[in-house]
Amino acid sequence: MSEAKNFIEQIVESDLAEQKIKAVKTRFPPEPNGYLHIGHAKSMFVNFGTALKYNGSCNLFFDDTNPAKEKTEFVEAIKNDIHWLGYSWDKEVYASDFFEIIYNYAERLIQEGKAFVCDLSAEEIKATRGTLTEPGTESPYRTRSVEENLKLFREMRAGKYADGEKCLRAKIDMSSPNLNMRDPVIYRILRATHHRTGDKWCIYPMYDYAHPICDALQGVTHSLCTLEFEDHRPLYDWVGINLGFAPKPRQIEFARLNVTNLVMSKRYLKKLVEDGSVHGWDDPRMPTLAGLRNRGIPAAAVRDFCERAGVAKANSECEISYFEAVVREYLNAHAPRAMAVVDPLKLTITNYEGSEEIDFEINQLDENAGTRKVKFGKTLYIEKGDFSLDPPPKYFRLKIGGFVRLKNAYIVRADEAVKDKDGNVVEVKCTYFPESKSGNDTSGIKAKGVLHWVNAETAVDAELRQYDHLLKDADYAGQDFSERMNVNSEHIFAAKAEPYLSSAQEGEAFQLMRTGYYKKCTENKKLVLSEIVSLKDNFNK
Repeated sequence: MSEAKNFIEQIVESDLAEQKIKAVKTRFPPEPNGYLHIGHAKSMFVNFGTALKYNGSCNLFFDDTNPAKEKTEFVEAIKNDIHWLGYSWDKEVYASDFFEIIYNYAERLIQEGKAFVCDLSAEEIKATRGTLTEPGTESPYRTRSVEENLKLFREMRAGKYADGEKCLRAKIDMSSPNLNMRDPVIYRILRATHHRTGDKWCIYPMYDYAHPICDALQGVTHSLCTLEFEDHRPLYDWVGINLGFAPKPRQIEFARLNVTNLVMSKRYLKKLVEDGSVHGWDDPRMPTLAGLRNRGIPAAAVRDFCERAGVAKANSECEISYFEAVVREYLNAHAPRAMAVVDPLKLTITNYEGSEEIDFEINQLDENAGTRKVKFGKTLYIEKGDFSLDPPPKYFRLKIGGFVRLKNAYIVRADEAVKDKDGNVVEVKCTYFPESKSGNDTSGIKAKGVLHWVNAETAVDAELRQYDHLLKDADYAGQDFSERMNVNSEHIFAAKAEPYLSSAQEGEAFQLMRTGYYKKCTENKKLVLSEIVSLKDNFNK
């Protein structure tokens, strides 16, 4: 059975078969005005993945035509994110590499009567653009001579005019049914220090004009972008045709990746960082790739999610629970198991003396993982919620007279609850059954519940962090992000953990038994266990 091809692959294979192209060349084109988020992982998957599949190459292309918002910090963060996801680029290219060429092409359009300098303000241009049902109104400056336009455009470059005082517009068709073709602005005056060219330029090309030129100069065969650029494709083609690019790059649009409960707007993500709603671009609650990496999400799981989401022509939305299910599936197969106890309750085994090392399964799903040694002793900690003096029906955790198995160890029976002066249970005294040891149980005792635990003698203090989504569940029409924000999305608990976690590698992911998947890190010499994803799968398959 042949492998199913997505629509982009079908186009690429057709172009190769018809010898329209000799080799596939794509580019991943982020603007360095913020950190990349999970939606950009989809674009990476499409651009790098398509080139890789057809033995082509993919450039990293920085669209740095808006210096007011761009920083070297963002450039470096983007490169780190690409490497983290496991991709590598052929060439590192910037729109600013081509500023002089892009400018010369603009002069050529002026000389051919295809561009003019306009004195209308941005508001006036918008007011004269027309509507979907009414044509626009031509600028009174549209009939300027080639000589005058060249003179004014060169004066714009020389810094003679104030920001917004003049602009360069393509001369196309003010009655076009596509509003993007109604004499679009292709250069504007903007005095802002550029992260690479400094103050050399005070005029900058607009993205829709620079984009097709930069693609052509890189030798891009397929310009793969998201659906919001579909209406811009006629302008992309107009620039390429009128500048005589042959072969002209082919723009193909695909559906962007939308995920519920995530802020998928760089502008609003920046606002969250700047107003202190999160700890930074790499806050574990952020959908940025830096945030996912800091949270402990495996890069392989992100790639797997993008592949499962598929490449489509129509926009859709993935449930956040599906993304979490993919991450959980990966971690379940790969993460070693460990034990930590939140809200600890002391458990004393009255008939046990000394200590011993027991075999603890590292990952029962991996037959090659084996076991490690965990110290067992007389005094342990269990979760306070795993004991009840007044248990409900079918309660399989610990209760007076009830039996439970301690994970990979013995069966115990609760005999007595010790309370403090306020009536709170602070200790449970138990009896253990030596013949009930895991792997060699001859006790005949049936214990339905299995509890995780840590040895009180060797346990280390830990801070356990859990996270909710930044956005509440519902996405109602007319709401903005501020109305949907979950202001209590981070929860911090004190915990007791086995010492194995203290000595583990920084950033390693673990399944904390009956708790969730967590990343180990150390902050100010303190063990921190940061939630990656819960154990519970909420995805409705």
